[in-house]
Amino acid sequence: MSSSRPLTTRQGERIAIVSGLRTPFARQGTVFRGLPALELGTLVVNELLARTPMSAKEVQQLVFGQVIQMPKAPNIAREIVLASGLPVSTDAYSVTRACATSFQAVTSLTEAMLTGRLEVGIAGGADSASVLPIGVSESLAEALLDLSKAKSLRAKLTILRGLKLKDLAPVPPAVAEYSTGLSMGQTAEQMAKTYGISREEQDEFAHRSHQLATQAWQQQWLNDEVMTAYVPPFKMAIEQDNNVRTESRLDDYSKLKPAFDRHHGTVTAATSTALTDGGAAILMMTEGRANALGLKPIGYIRSYAYAAIGVEKDMLLGPAYATPKALAQAGCTLADMDLIDMHEAFSAQALANMAMFASADFAREQLHQSQPIGEIDMDKFNVLGGSLAYGHPFAATGARMITQTLNELNRRGGGLALTTACAAGGLGVAMVLETGL
Repeated sequence: MSSSRPLTTRQGERIAIVSGLRTPFARQGTVFRGLPALELGTLVVNELLARTPMSAKEVQQLVFGQVIQMPKAPNIAREIVLASGLPVSTDAYSVTRACATSFQAVTSLTEAMLTGRLEVGIAGGADSASVLPIGVSESLAEALLDLSKAKSLRAKLTILRGLKLKDLAPVPPAVAEYSTGLSMGQTAEQMAKTYGISREEQDEFAHRSHQLATQAWQQQWLNDEVMTAYVPPFKMAIEQDNNVRTESRLDDYSKLKPAFDRHHGTVTAATSTALTDGGAAILMMTEGRANALGLKPIGYIRSYAYAAIGVEKDMLLGPAYATPKALAQAGCTLADMDLIDMHEAFSAQALANMAMFASADFAREQLHQSQPIGEIDMDKFNVLGGSLAYGHPFAATGARMITQTLNELNRRGGGLALTTACAAGGLGVAMVLETGL
C-alpha cells in the first residue's frame, strides 16, 4: 500500500460514515405491498434520526434517490424531508444512477463536504417494485392531451373514436435498456456465454450467497443495521428480509428452467436478483463535526470512482473498470482489502467481473495496465452474502452494501474494504472504505 492519503476536507478531516440503517428488504408484492418508495424512505430516515443522539437540526442536506420514478413525487428527497422529522429548512435533492443510485447519493454528499459547503448530511435510496408507475400508450397520451384542449363535445367524441382497443392497454415500466432493447437478464446471458460461465457455477454462487446471508441473520450480525418496520394496518412487525432462502439446497437450483433464453440459456430466477421493496439511509459527517457531537463513525470513505462502458454487449462489467480507478486513488491494491463486497445482480455478472479482476489479458487490452486487478480471495468476498440473497431494491442497495461492509469490517477488527456495483447503462462504481485508525 502506498502513502496516498484518503479523501479529506481542506481542514484535513476525513469523510465519516457515522451510521447506516435500512428497512428489511421484501420480495415484490409481499409485506410492503402498497407501500411506495417515498414511505419506505421516510420510514428509514425517521428511524435513523431516532437512533442518533443529536438534534435533527444538525442535518444540513438530504440526498436521496429512487430508480422507479413515481410521477406523484418525483423529488423523493424533498418529500422525505417534508414527511419526516427533519426541519422543513433542510436542503434536499434527488439523484438516480440506476443500481448505483445510493452510491451516487453518498458521493454527492462527500463532494459537498470536501468543498466545505456542509458538515452533516443523510444519503440513501428507496424503491418499490410493488407500487409501479403504470403508463399509457403514446396514442392514448396524445388523445388525452387533445381532449384537454377540445372545445366541444363533437370534437371530444371525434378524438375518442380515433382510439383503438390496444391503445387503452396500460404500459408497465420498461425492463429493457432504452438504447438496445436488451433486458438485464439477456445481458447476463451474454456474459455467461462470453466468459464460459456454466450453469453449475452460477447455481453454486447463488447457493453460497443464501447460505452466508442465512448465517448472518442467525448470528444476529445484521440486527443493528436493519430496523423493525411497522406498516399499515400495523398488525405485523417486519424484522428480517424475506428473500433469503434459509434452507437453501444446491440440488433445488438445478430444477429451475432458464428464465431469459429458454432453449440455450443458463441464467435462472434463482441466479438473478428478485424484484424487491426497501429503503436504506446513511448518516454522514466531516470527521471534525462527528467528534464535536460525540459520535463515533463506523468508517470513512477513502476513495471512489465511476466507470462507463458500452451497452451493446456485457454491459454489467462496470466493477472491473471502476475498481482499479478507486484502488489507485486510495493508494491500495486488491490484496490490501480485508473485505470485498460486490453487488450480485446475477451470478453470471458477478462471476464475469471476478474473472476479469484476475485476467492479465483484460488488464492489458481494456485497462491498459501491465498487471491484473488481482485474484479475489473468496474468504474476503461477500462474506455475509449479497444481493442474490437479500434482494435488490435498486436505489437502496448501495447504502446497504456500505453499511453492511463497514459493520462487518469493525466486527472483524477493522481495516480496508472495497464495495463495487454494476448498473444499467453500462455504469459501474467502486468505493474504498476504511475504519478508524
